[in-house]
Amino acid sequence: MATTKEVYEAHKKEYGENPKTVILTPGRFHLMGEHSCWFFKDKTLSMAVDIPVYVAVSLRDDRALRFNFVQLKEKKKSDLTNLKVKKEDRWANILKAVVFGFAEGGFELKGMDFTVYSEILPSAGFGITSAIKAGTALAIKKAQKLNCSDAQLLQVLDRANRVFLKTRNLIADNFAALYSEPGSMILTDYASQSYENIPFDFSGHKILLTDAKVPRVSIWNEDEIREPEHALLLGDLKERKKGVPGGWVYDTNPTLVNETLSVVTEDMRQKLLYIIYEHGLILDALDGIKKGKFTKFARAVDTSHKLLQENYKLSCPEIDWILKRVGELEPALVDIREPVTCGRITGKGFGRCLYAIIRNSDEEVYRKKLSEYSRIFGFEAETFEVKPAKGAHQVRL
Repeated sequence: MATTKEVYEAHKKEYGENPKTVILTPGRFHLMGEHSCWFFKDKTLSMAVDIPVYVAVSLRDDRALRFNFVQLKEKKKSDLTNLKVKKEDRWANILKAVVFGFAEGGFELKGMDFTVYSEILPSAGFGITSAIKAGTALAIKKAQKLNCSDAQLLQVLDRANRVFLKTRNLIADNFAALYSEPGSMILTDYASQSYENIPFDFSGHKILLTDAKVPRVSIWNEDEIREPEHALLLGDLKERKKGVPGGWVYDTNPTLVNETLSVVTEDMRQKLLYIIYEHGLILDALDGIKKGKFTKFARAVDTSHKLLQENYKLSCPEIDWILKRVGELEPALVDIREPVTCGRITGKGFGRCLYAIIRNSDEEVYRKKLSEYSRIFGFEAETFEVKPAKGAHQVRL
């Protein structure tokens, strides 16, 4: 992986001076709860991982903006007085959006030179785009010596996403990129707009992220589920409960659930059932993590994927094949309810990526299975071993 020295050298080579600030932001993947949980004011369980994304910044004497993405070998230009989304600027629009977020918040800015350094490109997923945004925001704050609180920094990202890029501002992405702690998962509660870092310590296991390299296509539009009437239906099933994160659960009594969801189509009922069950699975996963019970955590993860596959219709044969091989890493147990491995699709949906948490001793077998996958499906899967990482922070030589 890249080093801080390489980032300094790349910036100086392009702009003739060392950067004033270099920010390292981790990549990220969502373990559970990333599909529409923001809409239903639910929870997302995420992990920032040691896939480094660097953003370096130096200041200019004019109002110009210069952008250089080292691995893409692309350079772009803009100006503080002419911040617009341009189709041809693609990745540079991400950085311009953050500059816009500061400017619209009333912050006075000088011109800047930017270097983006990431060996994993945004197109691969793994939270790289979110990392660039968060890293750019923190780099600007520090380079320009802005009096900007954490709350204001989050508002900058909100304006960057919603106003400039016209996309959703997902706080789970922002929290994971900015506030994650080493050796932890991070739980985002959309109802309270808050987060909690939860130590993740399952020694003897490895976390592997795999890009299955399946073409990125969607088999249904997730906006179909994001309707106010659906939120009202699920709201009728919520009940308060002490002692659980967020203080509430869904009533899963079959009679009540079937009666409540009887007004929607069968297809939509299945998708809403996924939302209901996913909430309980996140609570189970959290309980397993906090109590050090890997089997409980693993059962929740595996069940979540099964529901994504069967209810939410958001998996694909290629990823299902790989995850079936993960399941086959289990020893010959009489009781398969005590898994020693787990895995799930992650990302924006059909044909994205997956994560597998397996025993250290199983890695060689897993990678051999991926070679078999490539021969069968024709896609060269790429796998990264990752560890929970610290959120965005400044690095120096």
